[in-house]
Amino acid sequence: MEELEKRRQCLFQTCAREELASAPQDWGVRLLKRINFLPETLNKGNGRCKIRMEKMEKQSNLQVTFSRRRDGLFKKASELSTLCDAQVAIVVFSPGKKVYSFGHPSVEMVTDRFLNLDAGIIDFDSDQPIKHQQEANLSHLNAELMHLEYQLEIEKKRGEELDQAIKAMHVPDWLEVPIEQLTVKQLNTMKDALDGLKKKVEKEVRLRKLSELLSLSYYAGGSCSSDAGEGTSYSKGMY
Repeated sequence: MEELEKRRQCLFQTCAREELASAPQDWGVRLLKRINFLPETLNKGNGRCKIRMEKMEKQSNLQVTFSRRRDGLFKKASELSTLCDAQVAIVVFSPGKKVYSFGHPSVEMVTDRFLNLDAGIIDFDSDQPIKHQQEANLSHLNAELMHLEYQLEIEKKRGEELDQAIKAMHVPDWLEVPIEQLTVKQLNTMKDALDGLKKKVEKEVRLRKLSELLSLSYYAGGSCSSDAGEGTSYSKGMY
C-alpha cells in the first residue's frame, strides 16, 4: 500500500508540473501548495507597492499626487481622442477649488451634444464644417506631438548610451583638452555625441514650438478656460 501511495503521489506531482507550464503562475502556485510541493508561506518579494485608495493626510503629497494624476488623466484622454477619433470632455475640481478641463474638440461641444441627446438633436450647429476642419487640424497636431514625444524619448536613451560609451573610453574633457591631442577614435566619439546632442536640441525645439502652436490653436477656437472649464487644452495654473 505504501508503494502504491508513493507512485500515486509521484504521478500526481508529474501531471501538476506539466499543467503548470501552460497555466497561469498563481494557479500553479496554488496547485503545488495543495499537494504540499511548496510551503504555504512562499516568498514572492515586495514587487510593486500597491497604493492604498484613501485620502492623503499630508497636504504636500496631496498636491503632488493631484497634479500628476490630473496630467496623466488628460494625457490618456488626448491619446484616446487621437487614436480613436473620440469626443471627450473632462472637468476636474481640485481640492484648492481650482477648475481644470480637457475637451476634444471642446468641452462645450461635447456637453452640448450630451445634453441634447434626450431632445433628439444630433447636429444643430451651422458651423459644423468649420468645426470638423478644426477637429482634423487638432487631431493632426496631437498625433504629431505624440510622435515627437516618442522620438524625443528615443533620442534621450541614445544620448545616455553615448554618455556611457564616452565614460567607458575615458575621453578627456572636451573644453580643456585641445582637439589636436585627441585620437581618431575619440574624435569620432565626440562627433557622434555632438550629432546626437544636435538632434535632441532640434527635436526639443520642434516639440516646444508644436506645443505652443497646439495651445494657440485651442485658444483661437475660444474653447479653453481654466475657470469656465472649457477647451481641448487644459490650464496648468496655480494649485
